[in-house]
Amino acid sequence: MEKALTRVGSFWISKKAKEEISSIGEDLSSFSNTVEEKAKWIFNKLKGKPQKCLPDLLREYNLPPGLFPKNITCYEFDESKAKLVVYLPSICEVSFKDSSVIRYSTRVKGILLRGKLSGIEGMKTKVLMWVKVTNVAVESYKSDKVCFTAGVKKSRPKDAYEMPRDAIKVEEF
Repeated sequence: MEKALTRVGSFWISKKAKEEISSIGEDLSSFSNTVEEKAKWIFNKLKGKPQKCLPDLLREYNLPPGLFPKNITCYEFDESKAKLVVYLPSICEVSFKDSSVIRYSTRVKGILLRGKLSGIEGMKTKVLMWVKVTNVAVESYKSDKVCFTAGVKKSRPKDAYEMPRDAIKVEEF
């Protein structure tokens, strides 16, 4: 009896896996994005629930959608703990249109709350030297400023971070 149930269970799981893989193939052919976007989409689909793209998640939490570069590998967001982890393929930096520069590690972690990313690990900004960014906040929904805390608070124009930008690979974080 146990063997029969094991075989039936294996058959059912195998059948469901084939259906999912077939579904992924059909879904992939229905849109034409970059290879990286498709890879992120597949990763999230296999995890069991499709995720929004990171810029949409940031926008939903009243943060500028261009806070992270275009080339993220994927991200994880645990809504119950508000924990956000963003994965990048390499250490990189982005120059923004307000002349600020942010450097990212291969993994950036933080607590994502409405209008705020706090407890950040894996992000630095150039002041006179590279300084760890610990907090990014937008004071209010209609605010046009983003406050970066890197030792001291520094307000920057929010519109400089409206679009995800290309990152440049660098050697060290």
